[in-house]
Amino acid sequence: MKQKTLFASLFVAVIAAVALHAADAPKFDSYSYVKTVGAISEYTLDTNGLTVLLMPEHSSPTLTFMVTYRVGSRNEVTGTTGSTHILEHLMFKGSPNFNDAKGNSVKQFLEGIGGNYNATTWLDRTNYYANIGSEHLEGYMAIEADRMRNLWLRDSDRKPEMTVVRNEFERGENSPFQALIKEISQAAYVAHPYHHDTIGWRSDIENVPIEKLREFYNTFYWPNNATVSIIGDFQPAAAMALVNKYYGAYPRAPHPIPQLYTTEPAQTGPRHVTVKRAGQLGVVAVAHKIPPGTHADFAAISVLSSILADGKNSRLYHALTDKNLTTGVQNVAFFNHDPSLHFLFAPLAPGATHEQVEKIIFEEIEKVKQDGVTDTEVQAAVAKSLADSAYQRDGSFAIAGNLNECIAAGDWTLFYSVEEATKKVTAADVKRVANEYFGADHSTAGWFVPTASAHPSMAKAAAPKPAAQPGAK
Repeated sequence: MKQKTLFASLFVAVIAAVALHAADAPKFDSYSYVKTVGAISEYTLDTNGLTVLLMPEHSSPTLTFMVTYRVGSRNEVTGTTGSTHILEHLMFKGSPNFNDAKGNSVKQFLEGIGGNYNATTWLDRTNYYANIGSEHLEGYMAIEADRMRNLWLRDSDRKPEMTVVRNEFERGENSPFQALIKEISQAAYVAHPYHHDTIGWRSDIENVPIEKLREFYNTFYWPNNATVSIIGDFQPAAAMALVNKYYGAYPRAPHPIPQLYTTEPAQTGPRHVTVKRAGQLGVVAVAHKIPPGTHADFAAISVLSSILADGKNSRLYHALTDKNLTTGVQNVAFFNHDPSLHFLFAPLAPGATHEQVEKIIFEEIEKVKQDGVTDTEVQAAVAKSLADSAYQRDGSFAIAGNLNECIAAGDWTLFYSVEEATKKVTAADVKRVANEYFGADHSTAGWFVPTASAHPSMAKAAAPKPAAQPGAK
């Protein structure tokens, strides 16, 4: 049950047809109206602070209901790492009111009506959502609201579920890319809890007491730490009455929701890690610290990322893959609540060395910093970003997943505003953010060195030694 895509919104034509002006947004008893942006209206349930987002759209007799809790692995500490994820699993084990023995558990209900459902955990949030026929909204909402506060948390459920989570952990350990992300994050963050992976440390997964999980649940699973989103075919007044009926039964948290105040100290020099494990593929990864998803520079960083390593026309593809040094290149700019990481990945081709490929990556970044990029490159990157965004607008279920990431980043209106900001990115913006954030002193590079490989030349990389990094001081 995992993870993520970034930006989406409704089809442009649909948005134009249903977007509400603030003055036209309906008002509902027991709710305070907050704002309307695009096709989404925000309300707060007066009794307990629950945030509600409504996006009506009637092209299909289905809807997506999602609840996002503003808690993720950034809220964990040593000894409880992975708690958010284990708790996500235990949320499907039932409550006194809805459980397998009664035949009305959340899984039984959703599978009985043909619902498509999932739950995901990430650094900043946990969410639970289902795509269902509109007529089943009340049935699902009753169960989803119930487990906000009435969950069974039994050690007899934790023990078998722990082995499931541990298997997920072990699968991640066998992926060169996931292993590098984990090791690089641990080196890049020394204070901030993005240091530890969402799935947690193995010893914490195996040994966390059920009492700690109950404490975690009772700290964060409250209406004033959650956002309910309803997207698709529903009548707003009826839906809001149901939200009040089922979620309004709970009070606000009896204590302030703990807020993270740890900030990562400035990095003062390049860092380097090496992962040596059995595998077939050598990989070089280079990460740089970037600002959070709410920052005004995020759109320009995304365009820079695309120019560097997104597709066959990217600079690193030409510099590495076209020269048979890598089998491809990949990029990701993490879209998070707090300052995060941008990654460049380069899987090695037979005969290439880690040092050689890493050196070229830093050289290509330095070229952008010194010489900038062309307007043509920016236009192509922006067009691709907008096309990708449109592709991700395929129905309420996809929209919910993307809206979820914006909620987690701290502002659901990013759902619209990031795309608009991307359209305005210039070549000058790209050069500026390259110099601002992609300095060698802000980098953490990593090598995955396979200890058993189909290609001996890939496995005989020298002992870890950082490549020369242009601009390092």
